[in-house]
Amino acid sequence: MLHPVQARGADDDGVVETVPFQGLIRFERQAPVRQVSYYISGELIEPQYYTELYYTLRTATDTDLIYIHLNSPGGDFNTGLQIINNIAASEAKVVTVLEARAYSMAAMIFLSGDELFVHDNCQLMLHTYSGVFSGKGNEQQAEVAAVGKWFEKVMRRICARVLSDAELDSIIKGSDFWMDSDEISRRLSRDERPAGKRASSKKTPVRKKPSSASR
Repeated sequence: MLHPVQARGADDDGVVETVPFQGLIRFERQAPVRQVSYYISGELIEPQYYTELYYTLRTATDTDLIYIHLNSPGGDFNTGLQIINNIAASEAKVVTVLEARAYSMAAMIFLSGDELFVHDNCQLMLHTYSGVFSGKGNEQQAEVAAVGKWFEKVMRRICARVLSDAELDSIIKGSDFWMDSDEISRRLSRDERPAGKRASSKKTPVRKKPSSASR
């Protein structure tokens, strides 16, 4: 059905002329999309070796797409946490890609992506931290307690998208938790958080030491 719209003028008798609606006009702005890929293969070592990744994440814009490909047994907690915090702070869309295995800290990096992609025949493993503590007995006890609370907060915040409270409790107490590609995809399909930046983590479709603490 055509709905008349008022014209700019009227005829001599004061009757308003109408014309049929001609349709919407599209206004489009195109921005260049920059796509960057990083491959984390092997153990996560000291944080200073990943400064280019931090810088790329921090300086990216909302038209950038950053892929982080993972095949890692885990490693330095400080390094993993700095990568995770920079993913959360980045304006870019960050896609984490599981290409073979991601254990421990590497698994937490994978779960921090805006979008998660899982190849077939992959494994994810989560467990609590391990470390070596030094100093007087009371200092070691204080450090163990502080690091334990810190690690537990980080794990619960990041891993809640795929693990239940009971599963997280079990990991904190010392159990290892393993998932293959099918199980990861099944759990991610239940992640109902809205796409977009997360408060402290971030988005998801799916295809199928502190100096003294590291993992």
